[in-house]
Amino acid sequence: MNDLETLTSLNRDYIASVQGSDVERFAEILSDDFLNTNPDGSLVDKAGFLKQIAPPAKIGSLACHDVNVRVMGDFAIIHARTTYTLPDGKNGNGRYTDIWARRGGKWLCVAAQVARS
Repeated sequence: MNDLETLTSLNRDYIASVQGSDVERFAEILSDDFLNTNPDGSLVDKAGFLKQIAPPAKIGSLACHDVNVRVMGDFAIIHARTTYTLPDGKNGNGRYTDIWARRGGKWLCVAAQVARS
């Protein structure tokens, strides 16, 4: 696979891992120095993010749309829009930006920011 295909596949894994609370997969695709900005503005490291992801997801039917993958050598940025179902059955939406770096020949997510409306 080329870089665009690889990152597109990793993006699908990332979203599926959020919905499925797949801590093991996240442990593989996040860098050790990963940082995430949560919708409330708090910043968590990899361990904190994995702890957040571990409980069953409170949202359902998480899907990403308008995915824009920009590869810049050994660095990539993914922007996308999300839709999901809230616990009360209402629809929710948001956006995310994930930053990826090629390290040791492998793409790893080094940072993310999530916004919900």
